[in-house]
Amino acid sequence: MNIWIDITNSPHVVIFKPIIEELKGRGYSVIVTAREFAQTVPMLEMHKMEYTLIGHHRGKNFLKKAAGLFSRTRDLVNFARDKKFDLALSHGSNDLAAASLFLKIHHVTMFDYEYAKIAHNINLRVSKKALYPDLIPFDVLRSYGLKSERAFPYPGLKEEYYLYGFKPDNKVLSQLGIDDNKVIVTFRTPPDAALYHRFENPLFDDILNHLSQQSNVYTIILPRTVEQRSRLKDLTLKNVIVTDNVIDAQSLIYFSDVVISAGGTINREAVVLGTPVYTIFAGKMGAIDNHLIKMGRLRKLISPEEIELKKKDIFPELNLREPGILVDKIIS
Repeated sequence: MNIWIDITNSPHVVIFKPIIEELKGRGYSVIVTAREFAQTVPMLEMHKMEYTLIGHHRGKNFLKKAAGLFSRTRDLVNFARDKKFDLALSHGSNDLAAASLFLKIHHVTMFDYEYAKIAHNINLRVSKKALYPDLIPFDVLRSYGLKSERAFPYPGLKEEYYLYGFKPDNKVLSQLGIDDNKVIVTFRTPPDAALYHRFENPLFDDILNHLSQQSNVYTIILPRTVEQRSRLKDLTLKNVIVTDNVIDAQSLIYFSDVVISAGGTINREAVVLGTPVYTIFAGKMGAIDNHLIKMGRLRKLISPEEIELKKKDIFPELNLREPGILVDKIIS
């Protein structure tokens, strides 16, 4: 079987790395395409993954997004036309779903947030199979056009699969020039940013100002874009480190005492790795995060004063799942 994987965002690199290794271990051929966006390309390089770069992110403007979907789909079709792919796989890539439909290749989509309406209205209508955590109710997905015979829920969180075999490396702390005597806070910027003034999630700035005033705290910020990094460095805040390059984020999360993020993946990595975590997600909360909040494994942050800044008591044993379980569903 000749399998095509399209990687369009930074988290997809770590999501698909063990899946690719498992597929290759079973004798399948795997070819990866990628879109330039956030830290996708540097992460591919860091993890030594072979890829072909096709296209870039077009920003937030709807018309530019639509134009980007058309042009990148065309480029993907041209790339794959003579490759004789048997299966295409992505984590919600609209471009690959559309290209696969045109080329009559079976597309498998993965996702773990049910309210990405535009993506789901494309992916769940044209994909031959959808893999998603079983915490997400099927009735929500049915409204996007997903048929029950194409629904393949899996147990647990996707992070439990790609972190399988994880071994923390404390070199990440020395690379950042910090020790573990102070409270270590890992802070991820929101997915979208206003380039000239404030981040679109105003709570981010309030939390950042609060943390910078804590002399017993290291705040490590993981920016998503070059613009965010530049904006944050211009603030020259005390006790705040803005990362310049991609780092071993999973090890940093493991050794952190607190994680705060508006996104989903880093929050769930913290949950799996046993680090106290707060969400400042401003959109509609998905079933997974609602479940984690109900279980007390994720906390919704309303104001900076609610953050408990203390050293982590224990490093719990990790309960992880073999990625082969996902591969079985992908290729079945």
